[in-house]
Amino acid sequence: MNNTVRTPALTASAFAELGVATTHEAQGRAGLLHPRLQPRQSGVAIAGTAVTCEVPPGDNWMIHVALEQAQPGDILVVTPTSPCDDGYFGDLLATSAMARGVRGLVIDAGVRDLAILRRMGFPVWSKSVSAQGCVKETLADVQVPIVCGGRMISPGDVIVADDDGVCVVRREDAPGVLAAAKRREAAEEEKRALYAQGNLSLDLLDGMRARLEAKGLQYLS
Repeated sequence: MNNTVRTPALTASAFAELGVATTHEAQGRAGLLHPRLQPRQSGVAIAGTAVTCEVPPGDNWMIHVALEQAQPGDILVVTPTSPCDDGYFGDLLATSAMARGVRGLVIDAGVRDLAILRRMGFPVWSKSVSAQGCVKETLADVQVPIVCGGRMISPGDVIVADDDGVCVVRREDAPGVLAAAKRREAAEEEKRALYAQGNLSLDLLDGMRARLEAKGLQYLS
């Protein structure tokens, strides 16, 4: 049965507009998944709650089990128990995921049917793209803490994914990180307006010129 405690939907969804870079910075430059997990589309930003899934090498049976546990607003996070680049996920599983309200897939392995996934509008961040199919023979764990892209991810944590990659925010930390991310975004908007007017970051950022001078920077005429 699915008794996972999830980050509240409004909190999790709000991270999509803020994005991966701002979220990562707002929580002390933490939470980024390895950059080998690449977006397989462009211009898409999503955020939601993690539904986690382990898969044995070359076996995608547990993804089918994970989809049974998925709820609207979830993001499917999949990691193999041993490194594997096979195409675990394609258009049929995406169709099922979309019907259950899953917002996207993060997988430290391969996907296939990429052109169809793009046409469907189902976003994916994956380690590889491979047409190699999978069997359905071996059990593994679903909705348990996993390591994906080098980061520990627990069911119900917030996943933020866009063109810059993927970031995780622990469920317990999500409200505080969201508030910090909003403050950071507001500060960056102010700086952006000043930069657009021709002001230099060297003059706007506190102490930057003094620190450069202390490091020995010299302007030669």
